Amino acid sequence: MEASVEQLVYVREDEYTVARMSADGTPGFVASGRALAGVQPGETLRLTGEWDEHPRHGRRLVVTACERVVPSTIRAIQMYLGSGLIRGIGPRLAHAIVDHFGEASLTVIDTEPGRLTEVLNIGPVRQAQIVEAWKEQKAIAALMVVLQGFGISPLLAAKVYQVFGADSADVLTSDPYRLIGQVRGIAFTTADKIALQSGVPERSPQRIKAAILDRLETAAGGAGHCYLPLTALVAQTADLTGQDDEIVRQMVDALAAERRVVAEVSPADPAQTVVYTKEQHSRELRLTANLARLWRAPSTLPMRAFQEDPGLNEDQRAAVTTALTCTVSVLTGGPGCGKSHTVKVIAATVKAMGGTVTLTAPTGKAAKRLSELTGLPATTIHRMLAHQPDPDAGTLFEQTPAQADLIVVDEASMLDLHLATRLTSAIPSGSHLLLVGDADQLPSIGPGSVLSDLLRVEEIARVRLTQVFRQAGDSAIIRAAHQIKAGQVPPTPGGGGFWFEELDDPEQVAKRVVHLATEAIPRKQNVAADQVQVLCPMRKGAAGTAALGRVIQERRNPAGDGKAEHWSGDAVFRVGDRVMPIRNNYDKGVFNGETGTITAIDQENRLVEILIDDGDAVTYTFDQLDDLTHAYAISVHRSQGSEYPFVVAPLVAEFGGVMLRRRLLYTLVTRARSWVVLVGARDALEMAVHRLGHPRNTGLPRRLSLALQG
Repeated sequence: MEASVEQLVYVREDEYTVARMSADGTPGFVASGRALAGVQPGETLRLTGEWDEHPRHGRRLVVTACERVVPSTIRAIQMYLGSGLIRGIGPRLAHAIVDHFGEASLTVIDTEPGRLTEVLNIGPVRQAQIVEAWKEQKAIAALMVVLQGFGISPLLAAKVYQVFGADSADVLTSDPYRLIGQVRGIAFTTADKIALQSGVPERSPQRIKAAILDRLETAAGGAGHCYLPLTALVAQTADLTGQDDEIVRQMVDALAAERRVVAEVSPADPAQTVVYTKEQHSRELRLTANLARLWRAPSTLPMRAFQEDPGLNEDQRAAVTTALTCTVSVLTGGPGCGKSHTVKVIAATVKAMGGTVTLTAPTGKAAKRLSELTGLPATTIHRMLAHQPDPDAGTLFEQTPAQADLIVVDEASMLDLHLATRLTSAIPSGSHLLLVGDADQLPSIGPGSVLSDLLRVEEIARVRLTQVFRQAGDSAIIRAAHQIKAGQVPPTPGGGGFWFEELDDPEQVAKRVVHLATEAIPRKQNVAADQVQVLCPMRKGAAGTAALGRVIQERRNPAGDGKAEHWSGDAVFRVGDRVMPIRNNYDKGVFNGETGTITAIDQENRLVEILIDDGDAVTYTFDQLDDLTHAYAISVHRSQGSEYPFVVAPLVAEFGGVMLRRRLLYTLVTRARSWVVLVGARDALEMAVHRLGHPRNTGLPRRLSLALQG
């Protein structure tokens, strides 16, 4: 039967889709199945399936095959044009077009687009916009068919078109490995499936090179490694491609000759060869050179006598002296040890001597918190560098924004290789750089481990604060954090700010976390639900961010009549939703880790408007929604630099030894200001406390040490 999509009801991660449909001669009905993956409201579909009676949801069509067709009835055409699928046409304009052209409306747009100006309110500019959007929709629909032919999700069609435009079909069929890294959701396995079905030989150099680069990128994006040992890279690639080690080694040599990778003697082990991507190797070299330049440069800080703060302990006084006398230094320590107060004293001392200070942090929340704790203005690193060229582009800096005698970077454990390189490139020689952070927290989301690396370089001055101040020591959260850091399981169930609730079944854990976050804690503490943040060790599973976030979204911001929404993949974005960017966008001025609220969804122009918590308003197109995630349940990594009044977190054995590590648990607990509630299995808690993470592969400590000794 042919039917039009009225509304998407539900889309699961495996693309199982439930939609409300309408068809001439058939009352409104529900259709479901994975064959509906990627359909959008307004589309007309030719469906094959069987009627079924669901025990909870009633009669529905279980779809086994789905084909997009051109709408043919007046109602279906008007619904299609007014759905927002064609940018520039909203419900009113759709009505006007259909009223004027009737059943020939789509034929006119396709074959005689100049006639659109016959319709009131369509001028040359709007007409050109409609024609372009029409061509785009046709191309995406064609790509969906091509992808389905390869057994690939049609949801990827719009993403492919966004990157490659009119060349998309040619890229898919002639060089699918170009999709890797450029199209979100396409890694080697997906591109390889297309390539092999297109006739690319299994031993093709193109295929094996793509697999090598994929392993390096996966190591950087997944585990944070800057390089892989050659032996590990060869073994992983051979396993991925089913080829022998020798041909993989030959292709590594070929990529090195093409300067797409760098193979060199390990900075840490002369007996081992390691392989970097060209970009990671270049960044590591530049960061080393930048830090060495800053470390060697004579200080421009005006040194005058200053009055020591009598409230500082011995370590804090040492930190003040170190920051004033060393052009590169590190201040580290756990929660409650006085890092922020020490920074405040350091900044005040520099100002009293006639110097200038810039306080900065990787995220907006971290900068705001730094400002609140010190009473001084602070900004994000990204905003400080907003007008600076990216050193990856090879541009030389003629002017620098960091024209301060002292630049303080808080939450420095969040600095990855790329951001640290940008930051240090912008700081003029003679300025003092003070990195402040807790080295026991999780490392950065991106590759590298900059703060920990610097603490491994003896030549870099550092002070570690260890004394927990009495007032902070009264906090059960801070006590628990220091116990976790020492490898001790905090007393459970706990109290006074730290609480562990034991449950073994992941499904029950998930239900309890949702109840605590949406009902129990807000009611008992008399706070709004948005004061409670759910943090998870990982995304997948019943107690992961994806599943929990969806349930909490339905509790806190359910669908409603008149409430605009838009489905992007398996996520629905609604007005009122809490969201966060998951990648930096320098053009928009938004950065990974910031949070905001959706204030409007413009279906006609395919736009989502967001008010960021710092007051800035930004707009995302529907094609850019992959850059956003809901903020109802987020990963511990994405919570870094932030602090929440109340934190609830699941700890279940299915998270496994990969994620349940001491640094992750320590970081999780220290995100809470008033209460942290852990729900899960006792053995998962013990696993997280006792298991240490694997160090990241980075050559920075050895490179920098040699550079400073040279």
